[in-house]
Amino acid sequence: MSSENLPQSPEQQLRKPRVAVVFGGRSSEHGISVVTAGAVLNAIDRTKYDVLPIGITTDGRWALTADEPERMAITDRKMPDVAQLAESSEGGVVLSVDPGSREVVYSEPGSVPKALGEVDVVFPVLHGPYGEDGTLQGLLELSGVPYVGAGVLASAVGQDKEYMKRVFTSFGLPVGPYVVIRPREWDTDPSGARKRIVDFAGEHGWPLFIKPARAGSSIGITKVDDLSGLDEAIEEARRHDPKFLVESLLRGREIECGVLEFEDGPRASVPAEIPPVTAHDFYDFEAKYIDSASGIVPAPLTEEQTAEVQRLAVEAFEAASCEGLVRADFFLTEDGSFVINEINTLPGFTPISMYPRMWQESGVSYQELVDRLIQAALTRPTGLR
Repeated sequence: MSSENLPQSPEQQLRKPRVAVVFGGRSSEHGISVVTAGAVLNAIDRTKYDVLPIGITTDGRWALTADEPERMAITDRKMPDVAQLAESSEGGVVLSVDPGSREVVYSEPGSVPKALGEVDVVFPVLHGPYGEDGTLQGLLELSGVPYVGAGVLASAVGQDKEYMKRVFTSFGLPVGPYVVIRPREWDTDPSGARKRIVDFAGEHGWPLFIKPARAGSSIGITKVDDLSGLDEAIEEARRHDPKFLVESLLRGREIECGVLEFEDGPRASVPAEIPPVTAHDFYDFEAKYIDSASGIVPAPLTEEQTAEVQRLAVEAFEAASCEGLVRADFFLTEDGSFVINEINTLPGFTPISMYPRMWQESGVSYQELVDRLIQAALTRPTGLR
């Protein structure tokens, strides 16, 4: 019997739903995940929900952390870390994979395991591999625990830029030119792979962007102006992912649009524009999170352009079978057409992040956004749907 069909005890019927906020993780986006968790913890209505913060360290340990959002902020340009927040350097949190139980257990070496009670819904704020890519979602499906955001397939598609673009292309969405270099190709024939990249540059021109295929927050991306910087850029991308993409420069404006699932289906927010970042080559990690480069919300677009990018954002949401939320990123090219760059199934979620700002401008406050996502997850069953 699945957990969503289990009869509730009188105690379960009376108590507040319990939300486990899971954050940190093993990816290079660990720090920004902790920052996001602090903002979400601040926003959750404690009169409606009980909260259990669970941090995942960079080596994969699930740690019990203090419910202290103020310690989860960027300080002196340094990202916070789960290891600094964990209540113990050895204790671990375990979620049952028995779909008939949602019990969470905490244990330390030499101590009797302690039951922490049941979890009704998980709010994952993990970015990148080992969290945003379907791995955590698969664990939660096995456990029968509802969770915020996209399912296994959509999460995996949203993380892997190659297959994301293939899905979009199959649905007729406009995608820019790109080349994929897989690990085996680079390991067995690096000169052949390099030639493919150079040929791509000959066809589409420099500069190129070299990107890890399965990373986010602009981590590991290098803008390459000519052949001399190619090898260093490839090395940097492969430091984060053995598979990488090569994309041509699309000249135009960077436009983002949020999608949120309502009772009657997904809706798009007002779009935002990321203006040129003068202190950086492009909108990279430093610009986004350290130097707080700000976007323009709403984007200065015509009514027709706004309607078009909103339509494309919802189409991308549906094409990848997403649930809950998505931020869709586009280029408005010089010929006036939109090209989709990527979607993010768990976008940056601090109050100053673009996704919440777009919805704030669309009439949905940050607190309401968090509450809506939790409520939607509580009513959505796990399993095939």
